[in-house]
Amino acid sequence: MRHLISTLDVTRDQAIALLDVAEDMASVSQREVKRLPALRGKTIVNLFFEDSTRTRISFEAAEKRLSADVINFAAKGSSVSKGESLKDTVQTLAAMDIDGVVIRHGASGAPLLLANRGWIDVPVINAGDGTHEHPTQALLDAFTMRRRLHGAGSRGKGLDGVKVLIVGDILHSRVARSNVWLLRTLGAHVHLVAPPTLLPWSIQEWPVTVSFDLDAALAEFAPDVVMMLRIQQERMRDAFFPNEREYSLLWGLTETRFSRLSESTLIMHPGPMNRGLEISSAAADSPQSTVLEQVANGVSVRMAALYMVLTGEREVSDVH
Repeated sequence: MRHLISTLDVTRDQAIALLDVAEDMASVSQREVKRLPALRGKTIVNLFFEDSTRTRISFEAAEKRLSADVINFAAKGSSVSKGESLKDTVQTLAAMDIDGVVIRHGASGAPLLLANRGWIDVPVINAGDGTHEHPTQALLDAFTMRRRLHGAGSRGKGLDGVKVLIVGDILHSRVARSNVWLLRTLGAHVHLVAPPTLLPWSIQEWPVTVSFDLDAALAEFAPDVVMMLRIQQERMRDAFFPNEREYSLLWGLTETRFSRLSESTLIMHPGPMNRGLEISSAAADSPQSTVLEQVANGVSVRMAALYMVLTGEREVSDVH
C-alpha cells in the first residue's frame, strides 16, 4: 500500500490487515508508555488546507506515538494565503527531506493529484478531500463496528452480513462515500436514507439500496448500525430542505425514533454533532452510542495506516 487515497482502492485483505494492525496499536494505547519506535527518524507533514480539530489532533497523536517527527502546516497564515500554489507549497516542504504527507484539502482530488503528479516522492494519506473521501474515518468506523460486534481483539474478521443504515447529508459527505466502499468490501449491507435533494446524481452506481423514509427504513431494514451524518451547512449554497425543524422531524434520530430501536443497535456519528438536528442527546449519550469510541479508535487506526503506508509492513513486531 503505497498511498491511502480512497477506500475504493483498498482490497478486503488490506482492510482486514489494517484493522488487525490497529488492534495492536490499540494495545499500545493501554500501556504506561504509549510509544513505539516504528517510525523513529521519519518526518511526516500534516498539510491541512481546511480547518480541522479531531482529524488533525488524531493524526498528530498517532504520529507521535509511533515516534515520528511531525511538522504541522496550516494554510491560514502561510504563503498559501498569499497565493502560493499547492505544487509550490508541497515542493517547498519536500525540500526539507520529509518521509510522508497527510493532507486535508477543500478540493476533491487534491491528494490524488499530489500522489500522481510526481511533485513529491513520498507516501500520501488522504485526511479528507472536498466532498470526495475520508478513508481513515471509514476505517475507524469499521474498526469500531468490528470491536462492538465481535469484541475487542477480534482479528481476521470482516463485517459480513452486518446491516448499516447511513442517514443524512449524503451529497456533501466524504465520510459516507468512504464508508460505502469500505463496508461493502468488508461484506456489510448498506442502506442510505436522505432527502432526495441530498443524494448525489451518481447514487444509482453505488453498491447500496436507497430510500427517503427514515421510519420505514428503520422498521424494514432493521439495521445493526445507524450512522447519522452531519448537515454540512458550510458546503451548502442552496436550500436543500425547508428548515431545520422539518429536517429533524423527517430525518433526525429523535428521542422517539431512538426509543423504538433494538438495544443492540449501534449509534454512530463522525462528529461534530448538531444535537437536536440530526441526532438527539438521548441517542448521542446512550450506551449504544459509539461517538467517543470512534474518537479514541481514530488514533489506533491512524497509527496502523501510517505504519502500513510508510513501512509497507502488515505486522507489528515490537508491540510487546
